[in-house]
Amino acid sequence: MSEDPRPVINVGELKLEHWTQGDFFEGRDTSFGALLGLKDLGISYNEVPPGKSGCPFHNHHVEEEMFFIISGEGEYRIGADRIAIKKGDVLAAPAGGPDTAHQLINTGSAPLVYLAMSTKAKAEIVEYPDSGKFMAKTYPTRERPVRFSFIGRDDTAVDYWDGEPGA
Repeated sequence: MSEDPRPVINVGELKLEHWTQGDFFEGRDTSFGALLGLKDLGISYNEVPPGKSGCPFHNHHVEEEMFFIISGEGEYRIGADRIAIKKGDVLAAPAGGPDTAHQLINTGSAPLVYLAMSTKAKAEIVEYPDSGKFMAKTYPTRERPVRFSFIGRDDTAVDYWDGEPGA
């Protein structure tokens, strides 16, 4: 597939990356918004095998996400709720705190296939309520090609003046 942006892409032509992490996380996916020429909207195609999830339970403080279920069935964990999902469902994941934390889990017997779309902020804070982690990150741009990303926990916090000369 050409790297030049084009207005139409067939998801069947996308090259998917297969990955696994531990016993519960696995997927075949790819991001392709840039191939469509999109700068402020992220989009990915995702396939998650039965009994697996494509990501940890998390919430975004800045970006919003939306998922469209192409095929399969599963469970949408959002906040304290767990909602059965199936082909044709559209799922919202607004920005916010742990009450908007979300995760898709394949509870069916076939792959759970979906599109994930998100706004693309220049910087983002993501929380992971199950593990107590957070991530602070920036995205590279033409003006600022260096990306910053840090994953940690609140118990590693330091005082604002910590380590500053003369403080």
